[in-house]
This record gives sequence, structure tokens and C-alpha cells, in this order.
Amino acid sequence: MSTEVTPGRVELTIGGMTCASCAARVEKRLNKIEGVTATVNYATEKARVDYPDGVTVDDLIAQVEKAGYTAEPPPPPTTAAGSEDASAEEDDGLRPLRQRLVTAIVLSVPVVAMAMVPAWQFDNWQWLSLTLAAPVVVYAGWPFHKAAWTNLRHGAATMDTLVSLGTLAAFGWSLWALFWGMAGEPGMKHEFEFSVTRTDGSMNIYLETASAVIAFILAGRYFEARAKRRAGSALRALMELGAKDVAVLRDGGREERIPVERLAVGDVFVVRPGEKIATDGAVVEGSSAVDASLLTGESVPVEVGPGDTVTGATVNAGGRLLVRATQVGSDTRLAQMARLVEEAQGGKAKVQRLADRISGVFVPIVIALAVGTLGFWLGTGGGAAAAFTAAVAVLIIACPCALGLATPTALMVGTGRGAQFGILIKGPEVLESTRAIDTVVLDKTGTVTTGQMALVDVITAEGVDENEVLRLAGALENASEHPIAQAIATGAATRAGELGKVEDFANVEGLGVQGIVDGHGVLVGRPQLLAEWSQHLSPELEKAMREAQELGHTAVAVGIDGAARAVITVADQVKPGSAEAVERLRALGLRPVLLTGDAEAVARTVASTVGIGEVIAEVLPEGKVDVIKRLKDEGRTVAMVGDGVNDAAALAEADLGLAMGTGTDVAIEASDLTLVSGDLRVAADAIRLARRTLATIKGNLFWAFGYNVAALPLAAAGLLNPMIAGAAMAFSSVFVVSNSLRLRRFKPLHTSAG
Repeated sequence: MSTEVTPGRVELTIGGMTCASCAARVEKRLNKIEGVTATVNYATEKARVDYPDGVTVDDLIAQVEKAGYTAEPPPPPTTAAGSEDASAEEDDGLRPLRQRLVTAIVLSVPVVAMAMVPAWQFDNWQWLSLTLAAPVVVYAGWPFHKAAWTNLRHGAATMDTLVSLGTLAAFGWSLWALFWGMAGEPGMKHEFEFSVTRTDGSMNIYLETASAVIAFILAGRYFEARAKRRAGSALRALMELGAKDVAVLRDGGREERIPVERLAVGDVFVVRPGEKIATDGAVVEGSSAVDASLLTGESVPVEVGPGDTVTGATVNAGGRLLVRATQVGSDTRLAQMARLVEEAQGGKAKVQRLADRISGVFVPIVIALAVGTLGFWLGTGGGAAAAFTAAVAVLIIACPCALGLATPTALMVGTGRGAQFGILIKGPEVLESTRAIDTVVLDKTGTVTTGQMALVDVITAEGVDENEVLRLAGALENASEHPIAQAIATGAATRAGELGKVEDFANVEGLGVQGIVDGHGVLVGRPQLLAEWSQHLSPELEKAMREAQELGHTAVAVGIDGAARAVITVADQVKPGSAEAVERLRALGLRPVLLTGDAEAVARTVASTVGIGEVIAEVLPEGKVDVIKRLKDEGRTVAMVGDGVNDAAALAEADLGLAMGTGTDVAIEASDLTLVSGDLRVAADAIRLARRTLATIKGNLFWAFGYNVAALPLAAAGLLNPMIAGAAMAFSSVFVVSNSLRLRRFKPLHTSAG
């Protein structure tokens, strides 16, 4: 069946890639097709391809398969159940790698121990080593051998090639030594002296080298695979926000509950208090407050009534609503945001893994050097044993064990240290992003502020007791489920103590609440509600309400016993420590920018409180990505800090995304760094730790590569037998691990973190 489609853009899922050089090969192969422009992302295992008329998706897939990899169009977005299935499939994909790693570790430990401790070398210990090492080399190392063979058939070489060649050569030499050399003699001990005692190698076996190398590299691959499997988590978390089923009105007003996938444009559905709105639509009956914080990150609920539009996945916080569906499926705002996240995450990384960049040149040089060494010794009459020993030494000294450990060990120590202080780093690509960051964009609600409404002030008329106003108004608001009412009730209970007793409570839709509290007639809500009872605000109270609104606060009027008595204001509060956090970010050379969907007045008030001069306000959720792109187009390298679903795409689009751990799952999954505590001051520590970890990785790679460069000429000259080469390689690994452990001494500036 042909998959020919209209010329344009397609995204392919690529299988079989093991390093960044694989992605480069696939990209080069696709770009060979005339008119095709392809970008392959190794981290997400996706290829984004623009193709002209006359080229089909089948043609693109065929080219990828010719390079030795697999390709297929990605499946369409699924429901939550489908997402769970996808997650289970990813777990299944990691299981074989985990099994091979466990096998390699369990069997390699005694092999290495017997080789390293002469006292444990009992009679015929070599045969036990062979029995334990053989499954490691054959079974645990099979992915490397298979990849090396595939690369060979396509005329390419990667790090898998060196791992396979080095381990097979060490294993093969050991077999020769055991069956035809002196190593097989009973009681023969393993020589470890760092000098050349024999050139034929018959005194030595290198089973511990073959098995340990495979165990080390498998560990690195496993940790890398675990990080990569989270690439699609943001998209799945976003899709799971929506409602799973919906009550639709049928003929005669009968309610029928159906899966949300069956909902059609024009259907009228019921949304009860506390339920999620199933899809984008327009209110046809009822009034309520809609809590959109899960989707937008903004704390103030939106009042809606007949004719107002509502968005799927938001929560009905008030009365019963009837909504007519206007957008369903892939056309909804939630689905559009999911596409934004997917597109932002699918972009090609600016900096590929350093180890893979080095191996792109290093691997073919090492293989050529090993072959040249073998030929040189044979050609000069040095003998087959000496020639093979030198060639094996070249492969083993160049085996990229230390290169493979350089990133995962530093990452493990750095992330482990960070976790102690509430900092979660998702992968090595994140660290490279922190190096050049010069601008940090801060979402307002939930990041700089608490994201929760709280009582700010009570302005009373002359002669009116503030505590009495709070006691009566707080009691009435406590009977309401509206978030603003609850903020007033909570604040009143804290300030005034015990609240009054409420009778005859009534909710006046869109205006406020009224009732009898301890024998007093009380009104709380908009000035229009008081006006209906001929209660009007004094000039002082009108001024107080106007000033509160100019600051972006929410203000309500309070009428008691027939007269307007007070104005109560509530607002989202700036987090303690936000101003200090901004100061620390500036100290790191970062330029802070406040980004929010709130009004300009609200944003300016918060910005002035925490010391931010640049403010971008009244931005729709979809527009946050555009803001990040615009800043990047200006030449800035941008970090984004946010917590809401509306921040997810912007977090993914930014050069570095930091999510507050108190925020939504989708924002956390789309980010690169997560600040578990929700304290913005930890953001500066996170960037410091990430930069320190990156510097450690670079140091590891430099020294790991340096060992190889220094030792390769010695190995080629026959001055290193394979055992000494293996010891040097092992020492380079010990150095890399020890250097990484220095990260355990990292100290955060924010001493209360963690």
C-alpha cells in the first residue's frame, strides 16, 4: 500500500540509531534526494523532512532503510489509554537493555576480581573466567556486534564498531592463549607487571577487559536510553488533560454519557460544578466561574455566561453550564498546544554530544591504525604473535570506555547532588544549553508569584470596624465555592478569628452573594449588587476600588445593614525570595524578562516588586512561543522558567527550559530542568550546577581522549601488551569517575534548598 501524500512536510520516526553519527548519516542520506531538506534529531529519534512534488514518503523511507535504519510515519495522537500503552511499550523497549546490563555486571565482577587479585587465581581459574565472560561478550555485547555489522555492510563505522572490535579481539586473543598458549596450563597466573615480558602474549588472557568494557558501555547506553524515553512525555501529559467522557443532551433533553472522541461539532453537553469542560465551545445556558489555571497558569477564574466561549480541559468551578461544541479533536486549543510542544521538541539540537563528535573522526583513525600496525609488524618480520598483540593493544587502548563514561558518570553525580537541593536535570543536552544563556524569561503566575489568590487589604468606611467587616463578609463568602470567595474567607478567619453564622445564603449569578450573618444583612460582590439594594460606595471607597484595580488586584464591595461599609481586595502574591532570585540571576550575567498573560498593570506591579525592568504582558498561551522565538531572533540565548500548561511549548522552544515543581506535569515534562521546591531562588543554583557539570564532562572527555592519544603510538610500536593497554584504559575510567565525584562538593547559594 503506497503512502504517497501531498508534497510538503512529513515527520518520520527513525529506529536503530545508537549515536549522533547515526543521525548524521540518516540526514545526509535523505538530503541526497533532489529537492529534499531533512533534519534528524537523535534525541527524539525523529526526522522532519520537506520534500518536493514527485517524491513520496515511501521514497524517503526507502532511503533511510538503505542506510541501515528503519523509518515510519509517527502514529496520530492517542487518548490517555493509548498514552499508557505507549509508555508500556517504552518500558518494554528498555527491558532487554536492562537485562543485558544486569547480566554483564553480575558475570563481569568475578571475572575482573579474579584477574585483579592474584590470591584468587586458583588452579584452572582461567576456565571459570571464560565460562563467565563468554555470555557477556556474546549475549550482553550483542547490540554492539549487531550495530557494527550493520555499519560495516553500509561502509560506516561508529563507537559500536570500536566496542565490538576491541572486545571481540580481546576475547579472541584470550581463546587463543587458553587453547594454544601457556595461559591454559594449570596453575598459570595472570601477569600484571607494567613491562613487556613476552611479545607472543601467551602468558596473558584479557577476558576481564572484554567483559568490563561491555558492562561499562552498556551502563552508559542504559542511562542514555532512560533519558531519551522521556522525550514524548510532555505530549502525552498534555493530551491526558482533557476530559475522558461527556454528558451530551439528546432529543427531549435526555442526557447521554459518551466518550469524548464521539463528541461532534454542534453537540450540546452538560458541565456540572467540578467537571472538566470536554471541548472548546460556547455557553448556551448557565453562569459560572471557570478555573483555567490548569491550562493557562493564571490564578483568577474567568466569569462566563451565555454567549461566552470556553476552552476544553478547563474546570467549571461554579454553577451548571450547557455548552455547544465548536471545535473537537485535533482542532481544539488543547490539541493545538500539543502540536506546539511537539514541534518545539522536534527541533535539531544545536550542539551534538561531544563524545560522538570525537568518535566520528577517532573511530576510523583507530581502526586504520590497528590494521596498519598489524601489516607493519608482519611486513617487517616481527612475527604473527607480535603483530596481533600490537594490533589488539591499539584497539583496546582506544576502546572508548572512558569516553562512554565521561558523560553518564558526571551526569549521575551532578544530578544526584542537584536532587538533594530540589534540582532535577534531565540529560546532557541540557548542560550544554546553560553555557551561553544570557536572557531568562520568567512566567509570572506560579513562578514569580504564588499562583493563589489571597486577602490583601480591607478598606472600611469611617467608623467601621475592620474585624467586624471581615467576620461578617468572611462568613458569607465561606458559604460560596468561588475561588475569590474562598480567598476572602481564609484571610478573614486568619485575621478576625471565628466567623459568624450564615442564614438565607443566596448566590446572585455574576454579581456576588447575599445573606444574613448573626442577624446582619450582608452583601459581598460587585458594586452593582449593592446598587440593586440602594447601597452606594462613598467617594473614599470608590477611590480604593479604583486604585486596587489599577494595581491589578480583584476588589469586592461589602454592604452591611443597608449601607456600603468596605472594599476588600485580593490578589496573587509575590513569592518570598523572588526578588532575591532575580538578583542572583543577574549575578550570573542573565537579563530577566517577565512574561505573562495578565494585564499590563498587574505585570508592572509585580515586576517593580522583584526588580525586573523588562515586561511582556497580555500574551496569549500560544503567543509565548512567539515571544521566545522573537527573543532568539534578536540574538539572545534564552532560558524560560514557568509552571503552567501554557508554558509547556515555550519551555520546549527555549534554549533552556526550567519548570517549577509545584506546576503542572506537562510543564515539568517539557522542561530541561525542574525546580522541585518551587522556590525561584533555586533557579540560579540550577544553572550554576548545570554549568559546573558541563565543565566536568568536558574535562572528562579531554582526559579520556588524551590517554588514548598518548598511548596509541606506544601500542602501535609494540611497547604495550594488551594487558598494559587494558590497565591504562581502566585507569582512564577511574580518573573519569573520580573527577565526576568532585561534583559532590557542590554547594548551593540558597541554603534552605532541599
